[in-house]
Amino acid sequence: MTDKQDLKAELTKNLDVAEWEWLIPLAKRDAVFVVALSLDLLDVGVASASDNIQEMQQWVAQELIAKPSAEQISKWNSDRTKRFRTLIVQPYVFMQEIYPQ
Repeated sequence: MTDKQDLKAELTKNLDVAEWEWLIPLAKRDAVFVVALSLDLLDVGVASASDNIQEMQQWVAQELIAKPSAEQISKWNSDRTKRFRTLIVQPYVFMQEIYPQ
């Protein structure tokens, strides 16, 4: 396997689901990024963990990765059981909203 495949396999173990309540302290520390559903959370994690600054900057410029907005935080604070797919890549947590089916 390539290093990228090894890293992706390792990060797969860190994929989880978390409620907003659990993410609030991390959001207050400015460690949380919202990832667009069009991106694969693992691809974002691999780019972050391997310091692929160019790819990360491109996603930020395209607004596919962003800090939560005040509006989002307010909405989630009113439903603290809101669930997210999460991936921890120290010191950050990347998250995607889970929408009801």
